[in-house]
Amino acid sequence: MNGAEIAARVIAAHKVDALFTLIGGHVSPILVESKRRGIRVVDTRHEVNAVFAADAWARLRGVPGVAVVTAGPGVTNTITAMRNALMAQSPVVLIGGATATALRGRGSLQDIDQIKLIKSNVKRAFRVNRLKQIAPTLTKAFAVAAGGVPGPVFVEIPVDLLYEEKIVREWYAEAAPKGKSLVAKLTRSYLKFHVARLFGAAKSVTIPQPTENQPHFISDNLLSKIERALAKAERPLVLAGSQVLRDAREATRVRDALEHLGVPVYLSGMARGLLGEKNPLQFKQKRKEALRECDLVILLGVPADFRLNYGAHINRRAFQINVNLDRHDLKKNKRPDIAARVDAGTLLIKLREKGIRADAQRLIGWKNTLAEREKAREAEITKSAQQKMKFINPVDFFLKAAPVLAKKTILIADGGDFVATGAYALRPGGPLTWLDPGVFGTLGVGAGFALGAKVARPDYDVVILYGDGSAGYSIMEFDTFVRHKLPVGAIIGNDACWTQIYRDQIEFLKDDVACMLNYSHYEEISKTFGGAGMTISKPAQIKTGLAALKKSLAKKQPFILNVLIGRSEFRKGSISM
Repeated sequence: MNGAEIAARVIAAHKVDALFTLIGGHVSPILVESKRRGIRVVDTRHEVNAVFAADAWARLRGVPGVAVVTAGPGVTNTITAMRNALMAQSPVVLIGGATATALRGRGSLQDIDQIKLIKSNVKRAFRVNRLKQIAPTLTKAFAVAAGGVPGPVFVEIPVDLLYEEKIVREWYAEAAPKGKSLVAKLTRSYLKFHVARLFGAAKSVTIPQPTENQPHFISDNLLSKIERALAKAERPLVLAGSQVLRDAREATRVRDALEHLGVPVYLSGMARGLLGEKNPLQFKQKRKEALRECDLVILLGVPADFRLNYGAHINRRAFQINVNLDRHDLKKNKRPDIAARVDAGTLLIKLREKGIRADAQRLIGWKNTLAEREKAREAEITKSAQQKMKFINPVDFFLKAAPVLAKKTILIADGGDFVATGAYALRPGGPLTWLDPGVFGTLGVGAGFALGAKVARPDYDVVILYGDGSAGYSIMEFDTFVRHKLPVGAIIGNDACWTQIYRDQIEFLKDDVACMLNYSHYEEISKTFGGAGMTISKPAQIKTGLAALKKSLAKKQPFILNVLIGRSEFRKGSISM
């Protein structure tokens, strides 16, 4: 049994039916053995997108996603995606190839200290040195990725462990010095010993059973404290983030539990869409004002970081309950009255099981206040959409796109100003229908996330929301979509500018250096690879463009809708640092 077969068996044992990769000589055997075992192998055009795809797949499936990349540059190309997964708390197992064990540190092709390079960007980094270590190490990697605060794990497997022992022995025999000198004899003896040590006990290799994560314990004492806080509150508020959907398989129960709690809620990150397109408990607008007026705030997996102005947005007299798996995020910047280091989704489910909920009658006035404020802001947004400008008003576009993109569609957020504008108007249609990079704010997640999402949820349309700047990072993956018959759509807000930076840079620095792009025909890239696309530039074309996008996806053909937009002032002053 070779190491590649062992790796494939471990991957399959963890209910992973697809992995993402870019081919390389150091890892080819893993891909071949995975394919033989019925695991779908999806190859990308850049390693970073393989990891982004594994990240999105994991978020939607509720088990760690897998990416396999070659040594050296293959691994270094994944660093941004691995850091993004770490900060977004996504469980990913990255398998990296490496030079042959006997050549490590001797200047062989693509040989670098990968562990030292990557370990600060992952939960754990493992190096396998013998065949018998592969199965237990990979099993441990899956457990670490999914356990506690989820996150990425790196496993390095050298190439000489991935082939049959007979082949490896022949390699080392050919590389060994010939002749009868003492040095030659000692070298040959050492290499024989080295190979024997690599493959020792190979016949006794077993595949461990996947580690089952223990249910998160929620104490009755914590539930009672929350019940008492709810009973006293007149203006309670819930902020729910990605952690509430840590286990995608529990999405329906978490949604029902949040509805049962009966507290007005703002959703962020991957939690967007949890309560569906329209729900009387869900609010989108004027969150800052609501936080300043509430007398109880429950942060479910949401730290008091820059998104809450480091806690300053929260009424300092409000009773604050923080629920977070990360002990650092529990008390970040603003110490809560109750700090619960538990799983937010599980907590919601337990609250429902205990029948704990807010008094609906008591909250009527508070809900009406929030609803009136919501209605007023929606009216302002509608008015903004009526502003005439060169090309299409982006607010107008998203208001018209909202009902179309809410229908069994997973939205991938990859952009600055255009995508953030869309967040004000779009209403994702259900749980796990919105994927964004998370707190790292990474541009470039689009095609990778879309790839993973479409493989994980083939019955959903998947549409990337791109800025014209962010599209440049991953638009080449339309080749991947076509080759693997994955109908993914993209909407590109094209204002020929890095507008989110440009707006403030011009105002404060009086210079547009490095901000300007061209009104390029991005849809032609899709056509080049065998997909479809079109450009629209007038408001009257919005409906036609969206219909063409949906029709193309229904025909199983990738599509790019290139939307020429005006440079709106809608988000002026909203840049965060």
